[in-house]
Amino acid sequence: MELRAYWEILRRRWWLPLLLTLLVAAISALQLRPWEARPPSYSASMRLLVGVLPATDAPTTAYDPRYYAWLTSEYLVDDFTEVVRSGLFAQRVSARLADQAIELPSGVIQGSAATGQQHRIITLSFSWGNEVQLIAVANAAAAEITENAAAYFQALGTEGAGVTVLDGPTVGVVGPSLRDRFEWPLRVGLGLLVGLGFIFLLEYLDTSVRNRRE
Repeated sequence: MELRAYWEILRRRWWLPLLLTLLVAAISALQLRPWEARPPSYSASMRLLVGVLPATDAPTTAYDPRYYAWLTSEYLVDDFTEVVRSGLFAQRVSARLADQAIELPSGVIQGSAATGQQHRIITLSFSWGNEVQLIAVANAAAAEITENAAAYFQALGTEGAGVTVLDGPTVGVVGPSLRDRFEWPLRVGLGLLVGLGFIFLLEYLDTSVRNRRE
């Protein structure tokens, strides 16, 4: 009985979810323009190894200095990850780019940076729409890290630490994100669900009598 009642409700007001779905599809299409090719986006990434030299004057019978050097390096990675995401680091990278006649605000550089870490290795990446500028940003960041790492470590209160660029910077094309791929059909599906819910809400509020059972 309930299924027949549901069908009657849908048959009576089928035009509501259809109209709402078409309206959402049209507005979303005008906003997102899924038929247009989006400009390519690029990503540059590099991997950095953070290390601390073991203490040479420590008594080897008490503990292994290499073990504590590795342990200190892992803790230091947490701090240095925040350093390469800081405004100060972005300002110095921006200054290096200015020397190459490339004007990019430090806030833009900081906003395009992303980091990840695993043990003593930091992954630093930048996303940008201009491949030439992205290569310049990545190279300037790598140069800033390798040339001024000692100053950053000194500010962190760590002596004898260093950074080695293991890989990169490597630049590649970034494909469209999942949001770009599925946002339009998700909006349309959501419009359909809202329309169906609106049908049953109207039926619940409707006090009309159409047949003997009602």
